[in-house]
Amino acid sequence: MTRWFPNGMPQPMANKESLPFWQAAAKHKLVVQRCNQCEHMQLPPSPICSECRCDDTHFHEVSGRGEVYTYTTVHRPIAIDQKVPFVVAVITLEGAGGVRMISNIVEIEPEELEIGMPVRVAWEDMSDDLAIPRFKRA
Repeated sequence: MTRWFPNGMPQPMANKESLPFWQAAAKHKLVVQRCNQCEHMQLPPSPICSECRCDDTHFHEVSGRGEVYTYTTVHRPIAIDQKVPFVVAVITLEGAGGVRMISNIVEIEPEELEIGMPVRVAWEDMSDDLAIPRFKRA
């Protein structure tokens, strides 16, 4: 099991809308919410489509590939034993209609990062039923 962040980090809290996302993530599948009416894709999940306001949606698996839209380097730890610096990035997901997600980019020195760099999902298993999508260079 690859771990990039210490045990003391806060874990995500699933709600009614996000539970299918986290259930898929536990199986190392990256999904986005897709509207059954207008086919708009969105993340984070919502009770309604942000485009047409329809409440008929499903979760659609995407490739887990994308590119760096923007990023920042964090130099102060959040948890006592956290290694710094680390990168927080906005990733434009491939095949997801322009959907972007916030995550970390791991296994790279911050000075090596570039806007537009291709990345792919790298799962961090926190427990048997919780995996966090991080990204690394493709």
